[in-house]
Amino acid sequence: MQDAILTPQSAPGNYSLVDADRAHLIHPVTSFRGHEQHGVRMLTHGKGMWLADAQGRQVLDGFAGLWCVNVGYGVDSVVEAATEQLRALPYATGYFHFGSEPAIRLADKLTSIAPAGLDHVFFTLGGSDAVDSAIRYITHYFNAVGKPDKKQFIALEWGYHGSSSNGAGMTALPVFHRGFDLPRAWQHHIPSPYPYRHPQGHDDAAVIASSVAALEAKVAELGADKVAAFFCEPIQGSGGVIVPPVGWLKAMREACTRLGILMLVDEVITGFGRTGPMFACDAEGVSPDFMTLAKGLTAGYVPMGAMLMADHVYQAIADAAPAAQPIGHGFTYSGHPVSAAVALEVLRLYEDGLLENGVLAGQRFARHLERLRAHPLVGDTRSRGMVGAIELVCDKQAKTLFDSALDVAGHLTRLTWDNAVVVRCFAQGVIGFAPALCCTEAEMDEIVARVEKSLDQLLELPDIRAAMR
Repeated sequence: MQDAILTPQSAPGNYSLVDADRAHLIHPVTSFRGHEQHGVRMLTHGKGMWLADAQGRQVLDGFAGLWCVNVGYGVDSVVEAATEQLRALPYATGYFHFGSEPAIRLADKLTSIAPAGLDHVFFTLGGSDAVDSAIRYITHYFNAVGKPDKKQFIALEWGYHGSSSNGAGMTALPVFHRGFDLPRAWQHHIPSPYPYRHPQGHDDAAVIASSVAALEAKVAELGADKVAAFFCEPIQGSGGVIVPPVGWLKAMREACTRLGILMLVDEVITGFGRTGPMFACDAEGVSPDFMTLAKGLTAGYVPMGAMLMADHVYQAIADAAPAAQPIGHGFTYSGHPVSAAVALEVLRLYEDGLLENGVLAGQRFARHLERLRAHPLVGDTRSRGMVGAIELVCDKQAKTLFDSALDVAGHLTRLTWDNAVVVRCFAQGVIGFAPALCCTEAEMDEIVARVEKSLDQLLELPDIRAAMR
């Protein structure tokens, strides 16, 4: 299939979509000049685990779009749910006491499957504004309960909590701070629970104890009467798929309770079966004060996020305001009926077999990753359910990363694309995986085989081979 042609009146001759993209479309988290030089890889179709580009190439998606297309592409029942709702009621505001059946049903469903105590839902357009909403409500909460000095927030190094004005400061990745005057003075970070690079190695108890101690120390440094909340992901996705030990999340919940601070668990990536259970919190019996969701909520078919709030927070905010006084936070598209209808159908698919399939596929995935530890380039592999990573090093004994000048991520991005598989190639030499929960055994085998071929080809590059020790 040739590149489609646009014919705007202002453009002489043929004007391709590639040209239009270069001229007008700002891509997320992309070098402006780099993208102008590279050009767009335009996707046109998707079905199941497979994508097609504008040239008709078939590509196996090992990353579910951007951690989100958990049910696979082209599921007719999801399309039908959206279409039916578009015909019946394409929009309903949540302002002025209005609402719609899909949004109400979805709020009821989410609170019924969420950890105990998360009884209230505010709908957003995605994960970033779910985090921002939580920050606003946490601020409001402490004002409401007469603790206005509790305005300091703590998160993790290598963490990701969106790229909005506030969320990007809670994020602890340099690219989201550079040039944006972030983080803000009230945003703080403690070391990541990163087993592979922890001073005591894969000692689960030591990793957990060091995180608890770091949180306690940071709260003591800032003042317990000043700290509002601790934010974390159960698995640090965009930081390189860092998988803390089992028991870490529960220990941090207990520490937050003991320290008198709220806990937000960001399940934007890990929610909806990505780690096995519906939510990663479920595996450890953790009930946070806030939980943020997006991505798998609608499987990426339409935009939607959600912020779940514990009842004790809701009641405190409600009791502090006069009955007729609005709580001044809201979005035009909060609880959008089409998005809610899609989410309800996606949730039905999860409960109708996709979660179970994801568990089985995740076990096969883990076996593949364990085998790949023997590859000369591989320092570490890690996974939980249907999310995982391979970390590359030039010296296995010393765990030495490749020099950034070698652009390992750039090489891997090119090689994996040439081998018709989509994965996430992080700048520090980590390959991230997040296949859809519908992935078959054969498709899982093929994803890993294509990545392994890419690793073999990477090892043959002279500059990479020369760097090996």
